[in-house]
Amino acid sequence: MNNYTAAYDWARRHVDAGRLPTAVLGIATVDGVVALDAFGATGSRTARVDDHYRLFSITKPLVGLTAARAIERGMLTPETPLTAALPDFGADRDDIVRLRHLASHTSGIVEPPLDAPKGLRAPLLAGGRDFAAGTASRYSSVAFEGIAAMIEHSTGASWDAGIAAWAAAIGADGFTLDEAADPHEIPDAAAAGLDLESFVRLRHPGAGVIGRAHDLLALGVALLRDDGAIVAPATHAMMLRPLTADIPRLEPYPAERGQDWGFTWNLRTRAPGLIDRDVYGHGGWSGTEFWVHPSAGVAWVLLSNQAQRPGVDIDELDNAVFSGL
Repeated sequence: MNNYTAAYDWARRHVDAGRLPTAVLGIATVDGVVALDAFGATGSRTARVDDHYRLFSITKPLVGLTAARAIERGMLTPETPLTAALPDFGADRDDIVRLRHLASHTSGIVEPPLDAPKGLRAPLLAGGRDFAAGTASRYSSVAFEGIAAMIEHSTGASWDAGIAAWAAAIGADGFTLDEAADPHEIPDAAAAGLDLESFVRLRHPGAGVIGRAHDLLALGVALLRDDGAIVAPATHAMMLRPLTADIPRLEPYPAERGQDWGFTWNLRTRAPGLIDRDVYGHGGWSGTEFWVHPSAGVAWVLLSNQAQRPGVDIDELDNAVFSGL
């Protein structure tokens, strides 16, 4: 594992202790994948490095990159209002929800459950608000139904087709919504309050993508190279500009967590537990993680399948990966 022994010891330790059923840990630099291994089992199914997992909210920056490509083509801007795609949105609101609000968790749209029994479009359009757009930040997955609508309205293609188009170009051809990919089960999904069958039916643009470590590592390499394979360097930089620095940040991401939101990216620029704060990425509900350290030149992915993870501190793993350089 080159110099990443401590990072892989971390993964093995948590699996051996039963805090994670499985862990697929991969590390990449601009030169490609430098370390990749799998630990544990889901029941009788041994984890392998090419297994698919439910990425949950790592879906969000994948959708963000797709929206950013539409911005590059002159089809959207961060200022485009959601009503351009959904005229019925916000009839009882006195503010304007724009693409940048949806992408930075500042839209104020009231959040339904992740497995939204009435679907996603109905609660998106239902009316009411948590706060005025741009005045605070509260984590929102339903906002990505709005981004998906804006992508389809502006480009004529669905959000998942948009992901497939750029992902294929970098060799990340495993991103899918197809259950035939056979992602690892999440043993405690029901206990954690998620009706998985209802969730799958949503094809959720904020949480629904299934993928492999290989796919996210290919994305990490492309982002580290920053050579325009997905978006132009200037567009990449736009996505990393903080959009929530000077407004209240509400649970579950209060200010003391030391992060801001860019254009769908989680920017951990003030995280108190990290050695290197020049890092962006995203985590997912079942223990999936994807993080990029641009100055250090390393990206890493952890795929797992446990919703409730007491005793698992991802900052420990990030520090171990960074220190292995």
